[in-house]
Amino acid sequence: MANVETERPEFRELPGPAEPVDPVDPAERPLSAGHLIVAQLEREGVRRVYGVPGESFLDVLDGLHDSPISTVVTRHEGGAGFMALAEGRLTGLPGVAMVTRGPGAANAFIAVHTAYQDATPMLLFVGLIPVADRGREAFQEFDLTGWFGSTAKKVVTLDDPTAAARVVAECVHVARSGRPGPVVIGIPEDVLTLPAGPSGGVRPLAVARPRAAEAELKELVRRFERARRPLVVVGGEEWTAESGQELMRWATRHSIPVLADFRAYDAVPHDLEDGPEHGLEGTGAYVGSLGYGRGDHAARLLDEADLTVFLGAPRGDVLSDGYTRGLDSETVLVLPGDAQGHSGRIDQFVSAHAPTFVLDLVTTSASPDADVAWFGAAREAQARFTTPAPAPAPTASGDSGGDTYVDLTAVMAVLREELTPDAVITYGAGNHALWPARYLPHRAPASLVAPRNGAMGMGIPAAVAASLAFPGREVVSVAGDGCFLMNGQELATAVGHGAVFVALVVDNGCYATIREHQEGAYPGRPSGTRLTNPDFAAWARSYGAYGETVTSDRDFREAFLRARASGLPAVLHLIQDPTVRAPATTAV
Repeated sequence: MANVETERPEFRELPGPAEPVDPVDPAERPLSAGHLIVAQLEREGVRRVYGVPGESFLDVLDGLHDSPISTVVTRHEGGAGFMALAEGRLTGLPGVAMVTRGPGAANAFIAVHTAYQDATPMLLFVGLIPVADRGREAFQEFDLTGWFGSTAKKVVTLDDPTAAARVVAECVHVARSGRPGPVVIGIPEDVLTLPAGPSGGVRPLAVARPRAAEAELKELVRRFERARRPLVVVGGEEWTAESGQELMRWATRHSIPVLADFRAYDAVPHDLEDGPEHGLEGTGAYVGSLGYGRGDHAARLLDEADLTVFLGAPRGDVLSDGYTRGLDSETVLVLPGDAQGHSGRIDQFVSAHAPTFVLDLVTTSASPDADVAWFGAAREAQARFTTPAPAPAPTASGDSGGDTYVDLTAVMAVLREELTPDAVITYGAGNHALWPARYLPHRAPASLVAPRNGAMGMGIPAAVAASLAFPGREVVSVAGDGCFLMNGQELATAVGHGAVFVALVVDNGCYATIREHQEGAYPGRPSGTRLTNPDFAAWARSYGAYGETVTSDRDFREAFLRARASGLPAVLHLIQDPTVRAPATTAV
């Protein structure tokens, strides 16, 4: 039987009033359901809620008035949802968003879908119409379960005010347990004002972190020792500095290449700065990521491996190039729940928390005899793939960067030198994401927030949340012009709440990903992909942020240093050659 470890959130007593306002014991004074929701969120360790206010949850807003929980007022429900998702991704505790019924819930839906496909813990509270008005097509009425039932781990409506604390505790537990994900909680406006009971709430529920049984570890060790070309693929949430570093030392020692799932490549450090201290040479075992923008060498590794061990990441659509790669190799799958999202062969399934499983694996006596030449070739290919290439040759327009356009490859070369080792990188979806995914190394866990489901508009809200969650860490967001303006108004939220980051807005005047598909399938017939953009630097300054336009590779470094030193949320408007679609090709 597998062992199970439990993790119990810190239990904090709620502060009482400074002075009693009546003879009733404060601990016995009943709270409204809305206030009890806030009290329970405090006990769960929640530090921020993100939202757009609505009349359907006024009592919760009133409870937040005197709460140590910060209320981050956003400019759009999509931004609130993405901020909550980013907080869940970075901290492991569900991020919390609050929106109103109907249109507000519709705007937040994108973040719930992203959290579900990305397996990220998140809570979405949705204010609802009064109970008595249900089924009468009341103002902004909708079916909460009908909307969210197919893209959330759980959907629940609070109809009993006395159950408020219990429902919150159970929903936090569901969001964090097994395969993490979003939970949606409907809160009818009339129920929120009803008495809910004493202010104490309930004790947070322990979250199981299942561990592999000794027999399961021994079986995996035997598989490693038989394999000549074993491969490890990492992904999922809750990787720590210890688990990532230990895996990389172990894999390097045994010449086992490590790949990362799409947009999960902060799970492990990309190099081993302390390698010599452990008798290891080279940059480590990390050899790239799978999915969109991956190097050809990464795809070949998936094809050639005779044993593939998935740690926290199922073999899904994007990872396997549309279910075409690696489906038939000997496969071990380690996930904390079931095999949801996995396709193809499974020879051994271990229900375990992947980062904890790693710490158990590296203490075994496994001595794989892997193909050293295969491993070395993979490392060399990854080094070539991630080394910025020289500036591209002039295009048909006669420009190659220089004083007219900014070459993003040159930008990434500067960032590789300037960024702090634990910097957080955020971005949404689009061709602009190919550059940071390829060229920016990650050395610390919780250093990437990007949508694995390809949602646009996430980068700026994620940067706001990252700065608020980790005020001591550097945050940089890379945004396309189309992606940026989907939630760029959250720059106002950053200014209002003291979030600090540098956003690079790549302006090529089109939805470049779709334009690239058109150029392949319908050459010479662009349609519906042109963009008309503002002066993004002036736009940023109008919010009270820092803004500067950059048109030359030579000017980027100093512009970045000025933006960083401003102490403000900053936008660098980078003018890109509109014909460029991806980094220059490097043979690997």
